[in-house]
Amino acid sequence: MKKILPAFLVLFFLSFTAQAQLLIVAIFGDQLNSGKIEFGLDGGYNRTWYFAREDAKGLNNFNLGFFFHIKMTENSTGFISTGVHVKSNVGASGMPTYPIGDPDFDDVYADGELTTKVNVFYVPIMWQQRLGKIYVEGGIQPGMRAKAFDYFKVNDYGGELEYKRDVRDDYTRLDFGMVGGLGYRLKDAPVSASIGMNFYQGVVDVYKPESYDLKNSSLYVYARIPIGAGGGGDK
Repeated sequence: MKKILPAFLVLFFLSFTAQAQLLIVAIFGDQLNSGKIEFGLDGGYNRTWYFAREDAKGLNNFNLGFFFHIKMTENSTGFISTGVHVKSNVGASGMPTYPIGDPDFDDVYADGELTTKVNVFYVPIMWQQRLGKIYVEGGIQPGMRAKAFDYFKVNDYGGELEYKRDVRDDYTRLDFGMVGGLGYRLKDAPVSASIGMNFYQGVVDVYKPESYDLKNSSLYVYARIPIGAGGGGDK
């Protein structure tokens, strides 16, 4: 079952990607990936932190989504850069566990380690300025929380024990912050795959209890791959 579930999620994402691609192609036709409008897959690695917690360590994640670039004028090197992070987690690891009110549970996990994973759908809205193959971009990034879990882990009792607790009610539904970074386009062409790095810093206290003022922070290392129609156009 553990092997089947990740494979199913990959197939579901690819199916969702294909349907989204067909919809975008139907709307924009030959303009898609012609140098004026760019669309494709966005994915890679991201590491997130809760800087307000001194007892927290970074959390490693993978992210997947779509990017969408719109050229502002015919001769412009500036684009509106947006998209959706469909799979994107924030949170932290290495924190001490907390009691949940069950004496037996609290005794078992008292010396354990806590990891928090919050799934958020982020929509970056940035200005991208291209300088040859190099580009810089920056703007805002609103997000909407989906799921949130605390993972209690302890290495004892002859092995590793783990307990997953639903904590979505402890986190706000919406997040918001600033995002920016730089990237490199692999070809000096109207449409090209690219690699880059962005950093997101939230400005919203996403944790409802008053014990911490938690703001999401995330470093993204990504690759963007154009898909769909087009491929021509002028520089």
